[in-house]
Amino acid sequence: MRLRIRPTETSFYDLFAELANHLVDGANLLAKMLDSSADRDAVAKQLVEVEHAADDTTHAIINRVNQTFVTPFDREDIYKLASSLDDVMDFIDEAGDLVVLYDLDSLPSRMASMVEVIQRGCELTAEAMPRLRTMTDLSEYWIEINRLENQADRDYRRILAKLFSGEYKALEVLKLKDVLESLEDAVDALESVANTVEQIAVKES
Repeated sequence: MRLRIRPTETSFYDLFAELANHLVDGANLLAKMLDSSADRDAVAKQLVEVEHAADDTTHAIINRVNQTFVTPFDREDIYKLASSLDDVMDFIDEAGDLVVLYDLDSLPSRMASMVEVIQRGCELTAEAMPRLRTMTDLSEYWIEINRLENQADRDYRRILAKLFSGEYKALEVLKLKDVLESLEDAVDALESVANTVEQIAVKES
């Protein structure tokens, strides 16, 4: 029988929950960006602040790993989970920044659907992080994230088809495609987080 020594300190779990909550804040700000009547410069500034806060939390996790002798699960998995969560935030920030930089008046309606997927995925991730303490009731999380990723893939293909339908000018197509790619990357990063959680849960079971 293998003996596992688990640390009693809970800072890792708290930090992962904190980082995931930053994602929720970022996704909600990104949704505000889709409203052409919003003060996008102000929202973009808030998004940058959230992205910086997420970076700070990610660095705190890495520092904690380097200072802790016994970690709650494999160090490699802690690094991977922290990095994947940070990737989600980076892509959310990138999408919002591009909307402002390109001064896009309107976006295809299906992009709102992709942002809703990102919002829901971030909410599910924030709900899942505290459950890492017990490694219970996590399977529904990664199954739902996979379903959302499939939904976003369908939206992505349909938006891409619309962009190349001739309805948009060539320069506008390039700008919108950049935003679309950032949204797709954010969804893929959420799936990477879920896959990492699943791998950790399997190892710890």
